[in-house]
Amino acid sequence: MIVRPTELFKHAYGKYAIGAYSPNNLEQIVGLFRGNLGKIDRNDEPVDESVAAPFILQVTRGACSYTDKRFLEAIIRVAEEVFPEAILALHFDYGDEETCYNAIDSGFFTSVMINAGHEPFVRNVEITRRVVEYAHKKGVAVEAEIGMVNWDDMFDFRITSAEDAKMFVTMTDCDFLAVEGLYVSRAAYAFTRPPRLRVDRLASIQQALPEGYPLVVRTGSAVPREWVDRINASGGRCKHAMGFREEDYLTVARFGVCKINMSYDSHLVWSAVYRETFRDKPECFDLRAPGEAFMRAYAEHIIHKNKMLGSAGRLKDLRAILNG
Repeated sequence: MIVRPTELFKHAYGKYAIGAYSPNNLEQIVGLFRGNLGKIDRNDEPVDESVAAPFILQVTRGACSYTDKRFLEAIIRVAEEVFPEAILALHFDYGDEETCYNAIDSGFFTSVMINAGHEPFVRNVEITRRVVEYAHKKGVAVEAEIGMVNWDDMFDFRITSAEDAKMFVTMTDCDFLAVEGLYVSRAAYAFTRPPRLRVDRLASIQQALPEGYPLVVRTGSAVPREWVDRINASGGRCKHAMGFREEDYLTVARFGVCKINMSYDSHLVWSAVYRETFRDKPECFDLRAPGEAFMRAYAEHIIHKNKMLGSAGRLKDLRAILNG
């Protein structure tokens, strides 16, 4: 069942957060659907309702250009048929104005993210407002962003203030808002020691916005030490850093964060499993061997993430609500 993310957020608000993942190929998509249904080894396994969860499947500009966006869309459509029990939103992530319009016109997505946080506030409002007006005419929800991290200098960033958040949402009518400055983290380029979560800042933003307004953490990858160590033990050279702490997922969810992006942890799982397969089976040249191992490991990874998000086991109740 494909729904607007706002339908998921109504169920999640204040209780749990929903994982947002950005797959690039067949194995990632199959593992993602399996994991969110509690299936580990096969597509036809029964749904494990104790861990099954709703999720957001994000398509990025990078994923579209990796081969051709039509390949990716076709795989997702087939996954819908193979896994009819799943409930998800389809989100076009990190778009500029032109690519957001293209995504809206495609009829494929239930939401888009307009990335104009690097612009001055007034310019960001103007761009976001245009995208929102265009999207809402076609029933598509819009994620926007204020505040910005400079990835060349991890400690040069504009934080999201409560005053700016309130003004921005009022002026743009965007459906959900990504906030920066809770603490900065970005995949393997993040902190070398645990940062402090600014719950006070998040609480002030929540209080300034309309009741039930959903927020987004765009930099939610945790960079688990286990996966970094496994990569390096199998020939990699990945420096360890600390991302968004998994124990903070439920904390931010209580303050209105409904969507947490976590694609970079998925890359770590992919790298570790493929490296280990070829290390342990040097005679192997069949691409299906590492692919099968990855789909299993990725499904297990998704189940773990959903437990930390609090979304595990929520699918049954959500399905009942959506089915009336």
